[in-house]
Amino acid sequence: MRTALAVFIAALALPVAAQQPPGLEPLPEAPPPPPLIEGDEVEPEVTIVKKGEDTVEEYRVNGKLYMIKVTPPHGTPYYLVDRKGEGSLERMDTLEPGTSVPMWVLKRW
Repeated sequence: MRTALAVFIAALALPVAAQQPPGLEPLPEAPPPPPLIEGDEVEPEVTIVKKGEDTVEEYRVNGKLYMIKVTPPHGTPYYLVDRKGEGSLERMDTLEPGTSVPMWVLKRW
């Protein structure tokens, strides 16, 4: 009896589920993706230099310096980034945008 009731309800619900609401329009075609740029100008040129005990990585595109990563032997690396392209470098502790939340190491194991 329950199986027959379930089949009857499913038979009534099937045509309702197959109908589309009125007034829907098809979506327009997606635009084609931009052409890929191939060549050396896309990838940065990285120069790694040891200055004292620090390791300095200089990143350049088309010969223009835009970022320096300084990795000291003890501690975390920091970055010097040219945000505006004017040649002045600003220090950043991370490359993530937004505010920096203070964090201290309480215990390591």
